[in-house]
Amino acid sequence: MRSLTAVWRLLRGLWHGLVGMWTIYLRFPQLTPEQREMRVQAWALKLLAIWGIHVRVLGQPLIVGPAMLVSNHISWLDILVIHAARHCRFVSKSDIREWPLVGMLATGAGTLYIERTSRKDALRMVRDMANAMRDGDVVAVFPEGTTSDGRDLLPFHANLIQAAIDVQAPIQPLSLKFMDVPSGLPSFAPCYIGDDTLIGSMWRTLKARRIEAVLHFGQPQDAMGRDRRAWAQDLRQDIIDLRDADVPAQAKNSRSLRQA
Repeated sequence: MRSLTAVWRLLRGLWHGLVGMWTIYLRFPQLTPEQREMRVQAWALKLLAIWGIHVRVLGQPLIVGPAMLVSNHISWLDILVIHAARHCRFVSKSDIREWPLVGMLATGAGTLYIERTSRKDALRMVRDMANAMRDGDVVAVFPEGTTSDGRDLLPFHANLIQAAIDVQAPIQPLSLKFMDVPSGLPSFAPCYIGDDTLIGSMWRTLKARRIEAVLHFGQPQDAMGRDRRAWAQDLRQDIIDLRDADVPAQAKNSRSLRQA
């Protein structure tokens, strides 16, 4: 029965992706940046609803830029989940741009691409991120540089934090975790680590019991004289603290996101 449900969710998701691609090609040129952001957020929220993934937000996402959002990284789902709560311009590895359908959707959502193995390209990306923030954008990064299972955070790479320092923009820490709703325990179905393939992780997620993505936004903070390495270390600890915060105790400050 779960396999049949997964197939149905997959087919509906593919159709929703094609609708998104059509919107990018034909509608986006006629829309303002604000209208595009609203379309991306609504599209992400609806796809998560199609796939049976509930989104709960703790804290308050930044209303306007310029700013940087820094999060832990667990799954290919992370970008969708964060987009559902707050549109951002993500920094992503350059090969995603060439993925069928996904690349088109990512580019349409304003993704900035980086060659992660190139130090020279990292310097270019710092400049591009700084320029985007000067234009009022919220730019999102995953400083771990790769995914983990969420039980512990990998060391943070500090290079991209420099962009926020250069433009004196605040950074908002964000913790992300996936919960198995029936048991109330962490769900590892969406994980995309080690030997996992994208298809395998996606299929496991679509077959899983009800999943809730919990996003906990911390307080935006300025550099306060810290260099990028010290700031990255402090942000990592902030995200660990947000992740480990007692969710029921935060219920009065939480909200659920549902597709209208």
